[in-house]
Amino acid sequence: MLLSPDLMRTLILVCLFGMALLAVMFLRGRRLSFTAYLRWGLVILLVPLLGPFLVILLHPGDNRS
Repeated sequence: MLLSPDLMRTLILVCLFGMALLAVMFLRGRRLSFTAYLRWGLVILLVPLLGPFLVILLHPGDNRS
């Protein structure tokens, strides 16, 4: 199956958005100050490929439960 360049770009953008969404959902379950949440959110957005993985692997803040 041949993929057009436009479809591949769309799939990459969907994957990047999905990874960022997963990282944000992970941060919602952590106890962080507003500034820490903002800083980690900027890492997610400014480092598109590694940011979401770093946030989940480094476990910032305390668990809410």
